[in-house]
Amino acid sequence: MKLLTFKTVWGHSGSLGEAAILARGGVCRPEAPARHGNANYLSPLQQALEQSGLDWIQEICTAGSYVPRRQASPAEHLEDLEAQILLGKALKPRFVNVMAGCDAWPIARSIEFFKAAMDIASKHDVLCSFETHRGRSFYCPWNTATVLEALPDIKLTCDFSHWVVVSERLMDSEWDAIELAARHAHHVHGRVGYDQGPQVPHPAAPEYAEALASHQRCWEAIWADQTRRGYVETTMTPEFGPDGYLHHLPFTNAPVADLWEINRWISATEQVHFHDWSKRTGRLEQNCA
Repeated sequence: MKLLTFKTVWGHSGSLGEAAILARGGVCRPEAPARHGNANYLSPLQQALEQSGLDWIQEICTAGSYVPRRQASPAEHLEDLEAQILLGKALKPRFVNVMAGCDAWPIARSIEFFKAAMDIASKHDVLCSFETHRGRSFYCPWNTATVLEALPDIKLTCDFSHWVVVSERLMDSEWDAIELAARHAHHVHGRVGYDQGPQVPHPAAPEYAEALASHQRCWEAIWADQTRRGYVETTMTPEFGPDGYLHHLPFTNAPVADLWEINRWISATEQVHFHDWSKRTGRLEQNCA
């Protein structure tokens, strides 16, 4: 199994073309929406992909942005999901990463919603991987576990930084939840959270070494289960971002670190980590080209 890293366009200030061809540190393939708000990214995205020759991961947020519209019905979420799948399908994404559902829904409603969402994905012959994200149905480990047990074939994008801040503890303290998530994990968002926030100021800082090591143990659980399931490639998008995630100094509002440098560091660090894990566990490993 080899590790492929992708570049999020969240927080990227340049064009989609620039995002698609940036290859420093191995972060080269884009994870991007075909639509964001009222903006249709399809044409510039198609041009960027054609020029770079890279594949991509489509990102979909249903019924709103990262936080959904509180009163949107499951039917509205499903209509939005299908519309965005159809919009991006022509560009043949590797798979679709979906932020879906609502944290305020009862569990039974979330189960019915995800069942219908999986049916839509199957109808259009795309793989949808549903993200563990605050504001969404998979905002915490325990609600997620109940849905996973009801829908054994559902795929997850694991962003454990959300669970860390919601639960106010590092997730390797909840190993049963991590093992269950790992059995459904398809994709990883490589951001490091801590008990009071979804994003450490810089993952290389020694004061956050424990948080980094905790996330890395959880990612290893995913790699181990993906190997068991026969994956030959595993994917990760380093996803440190802006919008209140990145720490700023008071009064000056100066950022404490550079987002691209952080995401480049995570990408390079996880390639080394993946290599070391593969060697330590005796698993066949090939580095990302």
